[in-house]
Order: sequence, then C-alpha cells, then structure tokens
Amino acid sequence: MGKLDGKVAIVTGAGSGFGAGISKRMAQEGARVLVCDINSDGGEATASTNPAALTFHKMDVTRAEDWTSTLATCLATYGKCDILVNNAGWSYANKATGSVTEDEFDRVFNVNVKGVYLGCNAWIGQAVERGQGGVIVNIASVGAMRPRAGLVWYNASKGAVCNATKGLAAEYGPHQIRVNSICPLVTPTGLFSTFTGVQDTPENRGKLTANVPMGRIGEVDDVVNACIFLASDEAGFITGVNLEVDGGRCI
Repeated sequence: MGKLDGKVAIVTGAGSGFGAGISKRMAQEGARVLVCDINSDGGEATASTNPAALTFHKMDVTRAEDWTSTLATCLATYGKCDILVNNAGWSYANKATGSVTEDEFDRVFNVNVKGVYLGCNAWIGQAVERGQGGVIVNIASVGAMRPRAGLVWYNASKGAVCNATKGLAAEYGPHQIRVNSICPLVTPTGLFSTFTGVQDTPENRGKLTANVPMGRIGEVDDVVNACIFLASDEAGFITGVNLEVDGGRCI
C-alpha cells in the first residue's frame, strides 16, 4: 500500500522540476493525478511516465476559467479531488530591484500569488461541499523567510503565499482541510542562474552552500518527499506550517 492510496490530486506546474517529481511520486504512492501545466510538451511527458495514474491537462494558473475547467476535468475523470498542489511559479532573473520592470512585477505576482488564489478558491469550494476534508500544499520559497537582494519581488510573492497558507489553514481547519507550504532552498531544476544571478558551476554552488549547515543545495527529491508527507494521512494533524526544506539555511 502507498501513502496516498485512493487519493486524487491536482498538481500545477507539473511539466518539469518539483511538479513533475511530485506527480510521479504521488502515482507511485497510489494516487491518481491530473498533471497540469501551460507547457503541453512537458506536461504530456510527465503524464506519459504512468498513463494509468497520470492525466495531462493544459492550463494557465492565472486564468479563472482554466481553473474551472481543471476542476471539472478532474471530477469527470476521477470523480473527486482530495489534494491540490500549487506548484506553478515564475521568477524574473536575479538583478537590482530598480531594474525590475512593471511587466515582470505583474507576472511574478500573477503566477505566484494570483495563481494560488484562483486555485484555492476553485478547489476549496468543492472540498467544502464534499465534506470529507482535503489537503492543499503550496510551494513557496526559502526567500519568503530569508529574503535577500536581487529577488525582492519574487521573495515578496512567496511571502504572500506563506501568509495565505496560515490564514487558509485557520479558516478551513473546521472543515478538516489542511493547508501547508514548503519553502525550498535553490535546487538544480534549470533555474539556478535565474535565482542566484550567477552560472551553475561547482565554484558558485560552493559559495552558495557556505551558509547552509548541511553543506549542499537542495534536490528535487527533498521537496518531493516533504510534499508526499504533508499530503498523506501521516501529517493528519499538521496545518498552517511553512516547512523550510533548506538544509538549515534559515537558521
């Protein structure tokens, strides 16, 4: 038996990185997953790894109508939805804050905050109506806890997600809906340079990990493992937590 036997999940940004890893592991743990991404090639590639448990659905998390169709597709395909993983995110390249354009500001908040707002609104309604509880896992960032120069508005968007996580947990706890977030350290998902502003080289990784007690950057599986735990019944009394998966970076 898997940790998520019989569960149904929606995972956004599931065409690569954390979302792809979470979707695949959820399927291994017995769940069926609606793999959601704006990138059809990536989403279909993830779903193709386990067609019996993974179904791709193209969506833009910033569009309310896409969330309506996503929930409808999930319910039509699997009959219910127990888990929502708000993983889709975006960042501009690390740079001086005064150089961030208005379009970049708008996009980072539209994807990282509005996407979570729309997803939670769509998902929570059906969960409350169903009356059997459920789980939301938001993917935030260590930058929400320890913001630094260069990604000020990205970090602010993830801070909003962490704050909303606690508010949602307080509001919907009486409905047995648990809401938590994961705050990862930078990981080798292809965005190392975007987040750090330097090339992904052993030397630059070494500089980054000098302030990480465990001496390394994150791995995708670190976040995947945390997400599976928070989504499972093993975390049944855990809600409103912003879990730092960072090797001690926030200490």
